[in-house]
Amino acid sequence: MRIIGGTCRGRPLKTPKNQDIRPTSDKVRQAIFNALFSRGAVAGAHVLDGFCGTGALGLEALSQGAGSALFCDISRTSLSLAQENATALGVLDYAEFKQMDVTKISKPLEGKKVDLVFLDPPYNKELIAPCVRALREFGWLNEKAWLVLESEKGWVCPPDMGALDFEKQYGETIVRFLSV
Repeated sequence: MRIIGGTCRGRPLKTPKNQDIRPTSDKVRQAIFNALFSRGAVAGAHVLDGFCGTGALGLEALSQGAGSALFCDISRTSLSLAQENATALGVLDYAEFKQMDVTKISKPLEGKKVDLVFLDPPYNKELIAPCVRALREFGWLNEKAWLVLESEKGWVCPPDMGALDFEKQYGETIVRFLSV
């Protein structure tokens, strides 16, 4: 796995040796970021990479011009891997790491709201909807924020999640863009 664009383009990302993390493939990340750029959603954005795993989505955003990224995961191992990747890419100054369950998120850290949210949780565990609801309830989202949701192809996005702007299937994964 590599960063596919921006200042860190071509740089490798460390991935886990086991199957505990399912990183977003380079092909899918490329499609996501092409779509985000056409919407003006990356430059200067404050990003939340929930269920961060390797940190690939948040790190890609930083490489491609995001202003900052908060990486969250319940797993200490995943969070450490994301932090190692941020260090190797030289973007640690723009990154913050928090071990937490993003489905039980409360008020934003230091009042920081986000413009771009990546949620790619483990499949078949119904984690996206509670997370989006908590982000809304506790005021994490700036006006005109974008949510990028990755899920298994059978997951049905509840209508209260936001306005569906884009949806595409990549193998067993469906990527959805929702605007707030």
